[in-house]
Parts: sequence; C-alpha cells; structure tokens
Amino acid sequence: MTEITKTSSFDSHLEAVRGQRDIYQEMLDHKRSPQTKRAYASDIKDFFGFFDMQPTPATIKEFLSLTKVEATSLVLKWKNHLVERGLKMSSISRKVGSIKALVKFSNDIGACDWVLTSEALVCSRGIQKYRDTTGVSPDWINKMLLHPDRSTLIGKRDYAILQLLWSNALRRAEVVSISLDDWDGDRYLWVMGKGRADKERITLNPNTINALKVWLDARFRYVGDTNKAMFISLDRVNKGNRLRDQHIYVLVDNVAKAVGLPKKFSPHRIRHSSITAALDATGGDVRAVQKLSRHSKLEVLMVYDDARLDAQGDISDMLGGMV
Repeated sequence: MTEITKTSSFDSHLEAVRGQRDIYQEMLDHKRSPQTKRAYASDIKDFFGFFDMQPTPATIKEFLSLTKVEATSLVLKWKNHLVERGLKMSSISRKVGSIKALVKFSNDIGACDWVLTSEALVCSRGIQKYRDTTGVSPDWINKMLLHPDRSTLIGKRDYAILQLLWSNALRRAEVVSISLDDWDGDRYLWVMGKGRADKERITLNPNTINALKVWLDARFRYVGDTNKAMFISLDRVNKGNRLRDQHIYVLVDNVAKAVGLPKKFSPHRIRHSSITAALDATGGDVRAVQKLSRHSKLEVLMVYDDARLDAQGDISDMLGGMV
C-alpha cells in the first residue's frame, strides 16, 4: 500500500494566525459600507482612548482575554461616561454596539469565548429612535427643487440629487454610493440599502429620469466616464471624485436655508417628508409605503403613521372635553 505523504502544510499559514492577529482590522475588512467602517473605527478608538490606549492588536487581545464580567464592567463604565458627556442615547447605543460587534466578531472566529449580552449595556429598545419623524410639506420640497440653477453644471447635479432624495426617499449614503452602471438608463436604478448585503432595484419616476439624463449628459462632457460614480465633485481640488455623504448634507442644508425653511433641515428630513407625504397620499397604506421606504420592519412605518395622524392629540382633546 502506497504511503500518502503531505506535499503541503497549513503550518506556515497557521503560524501567522497564531501570532499577533489584527482582529480589529479583520472586523473592519468584513464590513461592506465605508460609512459603517468609519463609524466602527471611531467608536472603538473612543472606547480604548477612554482607558488611555489605542486599539492595537495587543490591546485588542488584552481586552478579549478578560472575563465577561470584567469586560462588561469596563464597557459599562465607558457607557456611563458617555451619558455624563450628554450624548444622545442613539449615539451611545451605536458606540456601545460597536464594541459589542467587535466582541461578537471575535467570538465568531474563536478569538474569545464570550459575548456582551448584559441588559445593563442596553441603551434603547426597539424602534424608539424613530419617534421624531417630522418633515416638511410638499410645498417646501417644491421650493427646494426649484432652487438649483439648472442652466449650470452644479445645478443639474444638485437637482438630480434632490429628486432622488424626495421621489425615492433615499438616504444620503445610498445616493453617493450609486455608480453609473447601477442605472439602466430608464426606469430602474440599483441601490445599496442600509444594512443590505445586495443591491435593491428601485423604480424611478419621469421627473427623476429626466433629471438624471440631463445631469449625466453634462457630466460626460465635463469629465468623461473615467470615474464610475454617478455623482462627482465639481470643485478644482476634488474634480471628478465621488461625492462624499457629507456633501449631500451640506447641499440640503444650504438649499433649505436659501428657500427660508424655518427649521434645521437634512437629507434624512427629506426622507421623513417623503414617507409622510406617501402615507397621506395612500390613506395610510403602510405596506405600500414600505416599498418606498424599504424599512425591514413594518412597525417603523406605524410610527410615521401615528405621528402623521396625531391620534394621541385627538384622544387628549377628547378627554379634555369630558371634564
């Protein structure tokens, strides 16, 4: 019987794994969204910075070598510090969630044998963060859409962006991530939705289709197709580079101020406005509007609908009339 000999070995590969693994970087590499990566990196750096450390392979390993009780007490101490700093509960929840995600990833790959599950680390529950769903009326949105000077290159781009934010209730991160080959040139556009592993197909209305065609015609004449981003920077320093989501925020804020909106406005407020207007137009058909908002949970749309109807206010008025 012929003896089987090993012609290769995993030893050389395992040697690197047994060494100083950079679990922190591995976790970031595992995330698809650049925005998610930046948020995790910032939060984890904040956590280790609170204890006068940097998130290096050595300090990550030291943290993961703690017992679950020890680690929980440290995260709880940091969480209490964030509360004392006056951060919003939604921000604290996200930051604590980043540390939980680091530990969960480490547990999944066998780098530690516990996860952070203590109820003491819970900052908020369910969908409470969606309570403020206020937007503005379609009349205000119309004023914003009329503001960009569409005879200019910047105006063509900004108008197309505003159309997508309003007509399809897109998030700003979804807008900046759109590439040229995500659009079929007509009715359909593919976007990478929040928390999704794959792109979703959305349907565009005629106004948005026309806005995109006008913008892309001008865009190609300006920079060609060397950059595959749908929306690019037009300033001298970053000419032709993909827009960052902060640019969308500044755009909306500037246009809102220019048309006289009396409240602080943002891309997400446009999304709130779109969803609320859609609920009005459909008579509160939350399942139909869920196709627009692409929320995974129908309960979130119920929060929008409750805010739109102000049922609590009606009942309060009714009770007031009883005494």
